[in-house]
Amino acid sequence: MLREIRPAILILLLLTAITGLAYPLAMTAIAGVIFPKQAHGSLIEKDGKVIGSALIGQQFKGDKYFHGRPSATLGPDPAHSTKTVSAPYNAANSGGSNLGPTSKALNDRIKEDVEKLKAENPSTAVPVDLVTTSASGLDPDISPQGALFQVPRVAKARNMPEDRVRQLVTENIKGRFAGLLGEPRVNVLALNLALDAASK
Repeated sequence: MLREIRPAILILLLLTAITGLAYPLAMTAIAGVIFPKQAHGSLIEKDGKVIGSALIGQQFKGDKYFHGRPSATLGPDPAHSTKTVSAPYNAANSGGSNLGPTSKALNDRIKEDVEKLKAENPSTAVPVDLVTTSASGLDPDISPQGALFQVPRVAKARNMPEDRVRQLVTENIKGRFAGLLGEPRVNVLALNLALDAASK
């Protein structure tokens, strides 16, 4: 019986070493050489300090910054270990809220967010991505319409001409990948960094 089991055990160990160790290490090494920035998390630095990643959104508060999409990610409640609390852009707990179109809580939250945004810019329709979460809850990008909607608030808070802030948005729009895939988008962190640099 051992004679029949031994080849199976050897194949298992060999394939585990190849697919579980050698292949991942080789791919990591190749990615580090060909795409070093992406392989290390697409990190963004300011003044020599890592302040975020181009792949994960951040929560920006205050009128002088552009805001990203709402995030439905959760984290452990420090006061009660069996409960969770809202933790926007928590990369350890990626996921949507799982609330559907018939959810009263979702509809109430969206209505409240729309009302706040309408007060901010009453002459423009509220872009849907500013009031809805992405499937991951970590989306770092907003639509160009979502960024342009926020221009009056940001310009007023920074005492900058609206045309200058609008120009910064336009300069930070990324198009479709290869001209075909995805939608035009604006990375909120990159835009806010450009805004800070232009305000100096």
